[in-house]
Amino acid sequence: MASRREEHQEEIRLRVMRLISQNPEMSTRQVADEVGISNGSAYYVLTALVEKGFVKLGNFKKSPRKGQYAYLLTPKGIREKSLLTHSFIERKRQEFEVLQAEIEALEEEAGLVGEARHCPSDASSE
Repeated sequence: MASRREEHQEEIRLRVMRLISQNPEMSTRQVADEVGISNGSAYYVLTALVEKGFVKLGNFKKSPRKGQYAYLLTPKGIREKSLLTHSFIERKRQEFEVLQAEIEALEEEAGLVGEARHCPSDASSE
């Protein structure tokens, strides 16, 4: 089983890959802001993705700033993104099941089983 740190790193890689697949012309700063990591971390993640062959770097063809790059997922990167997505979904499903069981146990403990339960989101519709 992967450690929490490895899971977190996988999640960051997945988020970065999803972002650049949607907008290849994002800067490292924009990626960092969207993912919630430092600019240095974004640069590190993108560089690692390039080195592993998951992302290739290309110049903008139409950009007036020719020094700017686009991050493009390679076929290998598309496969990696798919594998990371599958792993992420499985992990989140397991977390959801554990959380759901914990909520049910707490509701039973609090005597809320069988009663109409109010969720915080329900209060806004009343």
